[in-house]
Amino acid sequence: MSDQQQMTTARIPSAGAKFEIVQVPVPEPGPGQVRVEVHACGVCHSDSLTVEGAMGNDFPRAPGHEVAGVVDAVGDGVTGWSAGDRVGVGWFGGCDFTCEACRRGDFISCANGQVSGIAYDGGYAEYMVAPAEALARIPDDLSDVDAAPLLCAGITTFNALRESVARPGDLVAILGVGGLGHLGVQYAVKMGFETVAIARGTGKEQLARELGAHHYLDSTAVDVAQELQSLGGAKVVLATVTAPEAMAATLGGLKPRGQLVVVGASADPMPVPPFALIPGSTAVQGHASGTAQDSEDAMRFSVLTHVRPMVQTMPLEQAQEAYDAMMAGDARFRMVLTTGR
Repeated sequence: MSDQQQMTTARIPSAGAKFEIVQVPVPEPGPGQVRVEVHACGVCHSDSLTVEGAMGNDFPRAPGHEVAGVVDAVGDGVTGWSAGDRVGVGWFGGCDFTCEACRRGDFISCANGQVSGIAYDGGYAEYMVAPAEALARIPDDLSDVDAAPLLCAGITTFNALRESVARPGDLVAILGVGGLGHLGVQYAVKMGFETVAIARGTGKEQLARELGAHHYLDSTAVDVAQELQSLGGAKVVLATVTAPEAMAATLGGLKPRGQLVVVGASADPMPVPPFALIPGSTAVQGHASGTAQDSEDAMRFSVLTHVRPMVQTMPLEQAQEAYDAMMAGDARFRMVLTTGR
């Protein structure tokens, strides 16, 4: 594809600025890279890190780490991928393969790991370029619009639950029924956990039960920790919200040696007194999303068990409106940008 060919991108020109919709040259893949024709891209709360420059990204920058599309071109040295392959790119945007974590096979913890939409332009565009190791195959039975949110919201909740201490039959609570939480509830149920959905108010109770939750707790009306203990205690609480105090309020509801697994990204401190952890030998565990292979696992599991995101689509040109709806908490429950390709 010639450098003269143009594409539409929605990018942030400077920290904290509004999106600009501009025409830029279609990028060329370098050695070890693949160009992806973007069909759909989810709008994640973590895109705000790009908008604000919170992780040191350059500007201008196109966010987007929930990307679904097809391989358009491959760079030198790339094997295993061909034009037309359906692929996704998630939070895991590449690794160095040489740091200690990578040498131990823990690629998501790479000391020099890249995040798509931060280290390089992401999926808020008609085309993007990513390292080959960042690509995940999308199953034939999954649409691009459904696949996109699974590349972050999906893999994050799926992987956090399967790597937790919970086992089928255990009581597991999902804190928050939003972009991540509505998928977390579905995964917890499909994994065989007795599932508790926790949210503010009663507005999401019907949805949570329709998604399969066995119990629903209105955190504004009950003591969440006491209610969890009355159900026998939670082996795991998966915190998908970005409110540290709400996370900490669940600690007393854990079973001995239970885990509070944190996937809701917040820069604010969490009030956790040591004595809240010591008597039951409980733990607060952070969880990064996962590798491209983990994304493939999440998508395959979603197809097998009929887990799907609830989405609202907007064209790429309305990136600002989609982003604003997400930041205001008005998305039900994942905004997805489409390119019309």
